[in-house]
Amino acid sequence: MNQDLSIVSLIAHASLTVQLVIAALLLVSLASWSVIFSKLISLSRIKSSNEAFEQEFWSGKNLNDLFSAVSTKPDGAPLERIFASGMREFLKSRERRVTEAGALLDGARRAMRASFQRELDAMESNLSFLASVGSVSPYVGLFGTIWGIMHAFVGLSNVQQVTLATVAPGIAEALVATAIGLFAAIPAVLAYNRFARQIDRSAITLESFIEEFSNILQRNAAQAAPAGPAGR
Repeated sequence: MNQDLSIVSLIAHASLTVQLVIAALLLVSLASWSVIFSKLISLSRIKSSNEAFEQEFWSGKNLNDLFSAVSTKPDGAPLERIFASGMREFLKSRERRVTEAGALLDGARRAMRASFQRELDAMESNLSFLASVGSVSPYVGLFGTIWGIMHAFVGLSNVQQVTLATVAPGIAEALVATAIGLFAAIPAVLAYNRFARQIDRSAITLESFIEEFSNILQRNAAQAAPAGPAGR
């Protein structure tokens, strides 16, 4: 008799443990795809917003005016928040009559570094989940396969004449778990590697901006006027 060896049929006839493993892997795969699409959108938005702010920053706009415009934005780019944190600390130090250039610059740099770390943590959120899915899912699928093969051979102990037709369905049911484990792991690994590279490039952009803006603040820190920096 011809046996139905479709994926749905194999899962339906698998043991309860294998079915639970497959269900868990499918749920994890669905969650990882949700994270992947969310990261694709958020990192793309971060890149475009950073580029837009860089163009505005280097257009020669007055720093005080730029700070006022950035401070009113409810959800700005990471570069905008880093700029705002450094500028805010710089102006506060000026208001406290701090005139030493080193102290002015150190306070602004510390504020920008703290903001940079917050932005980096936000960009790296859920990356550890993708890494876990990519590394653990194949082993979970392998566990389901081993359990299914054990279950199949235990069932064959009650069969007097073992043929390929009697062995094949049980082995195929077990191998489905490994296939679904790889189905969950491969996209997660590829997405993790891509997002890690994108975040590294974004981190380099943020660090470069901190250094460039620090140079501007250093030049302005040498000025004695308490009104805050206005030039480049």
